[in-house]
Amino acid sequence: MATEIERKFLLINDDWRDLSTNSSEIIQGYLANTERGSIRIRLEGDRAGLNIKSMTLGVTRTEYDYPIPADDARTMLRDLCMQPLIEKTRHYVEYGGHTWEIDEFAGANIGLVVAELELSDHDESFPHPPWLGEEVSHDPRYYNVCLVEHPFSDW
Repeated sequence: MATEIERKFLLINDDWRDLSTNSSEIIQGYLANTERGSIRIRLEGDRAGLNIKSMTLGVTRTEYDYPIPADDARTMLRDLCMQPLIEKTRHYVEYGGHTWEIDEFAGANIGLVVAELELSDHDESFPHPPWLGEEVSHDPRYYNVCLVEHPFSDW
């Protein structure tokens, strides 16, 4: 079984941009969203994957990732996934020995920027960068699967 331990935060400013080491464009869509879990297709450049994640609210969730052909992902995103698709640029920022993933959303979720940090242990400590704001790990509105049904532009 795979486990994801991830914390999500809002940002208080753009100072993180100067620390970004790499960025990638991501498009993802959801094939299913139930009370127990979600099934997602993600296309990041030429890499694509099928992701299955539990709907457990909080920092720790069960997650499975499987690579799939990029052409298959494009077709599934177009023909099978719920709309709107999640469009975002993911920026990678190194800080305090950790890699932060900062998602800058576009499309129906334009204006939303969220920092995520994957940890190896639920109680792992980490330095808080000065650009880090409120933690939203326990707020389902910030889950990508919820942003499909309730886009940030509708809040």
